[in-house]
Amino acid sequence: MEFPILETQRLRLTEITEQDAECYYALLQRKDVTFYYGMDRLLEKEEAVEMIRAFRVVFEVMRGMRWGIRLHGGEELIGTIGLNQLHLRSKKTEVGYELHPDYWRQGVMEEALAAVLAYAFDELGLYRIGATTYPENTGSNRLLVKMGFAQEGRLRGYLHQGGESHDALVFSLLAPEWQQQQSEKRRPKNGDAL
Repeated sequence: MEFPILETQRLRLTEITEQDAECYYALLQRKDVTFYYGMDRLLEKEEAVEMIRAFRVVFEVMRGMRWGIRLHGGEELIGTIGLNQLHLRSKKTEVGYELHPDYWRQGVMEEALAAVLAYAFDELGLYRIGATTYPENTGSNRLLVKMGFAQEGRLRGYLHQGGESHDALVFSLLAPEWQQQQSEKRRPKNGDAL
């Protein structure tokens, strides 16, 4: 299977390759990017190379996929977004993402997430997409709620980072909820021509 390329108004989501290792390392060695990541920041470029290789293996067996987020007209990796723990038979996955701080609060991740959700529900035919976040990660939690995710609960001591265990919030979005959102977006508003 060929890796899917997703396009939005401003973004191009493509496979991450070893050519992206320098940018990916620069992203994941930043404390501000990995602060709520659920994994300690990278200390060596080779760690980024190993992760990129693992993304390819996971994709080849269809257990996940990770897209590099790039602005149209540019090749630089500004973040990534992916489907983790992908189970096509049981129609579920989890979404995860990170973005360079230069692009925070500009709607970039909302745009990327919308494209990935559309692909997961409409192309892969998934029923459930989950997400886990730190309770303190208000930006990510707000984004998930804005995109229609429901908070299901709290997992105690679920994430281990910085030598400590941390609680996580669990969110999910189901296919019928996604379809409802999409039909509401297409429905004419009061006063619009029919």
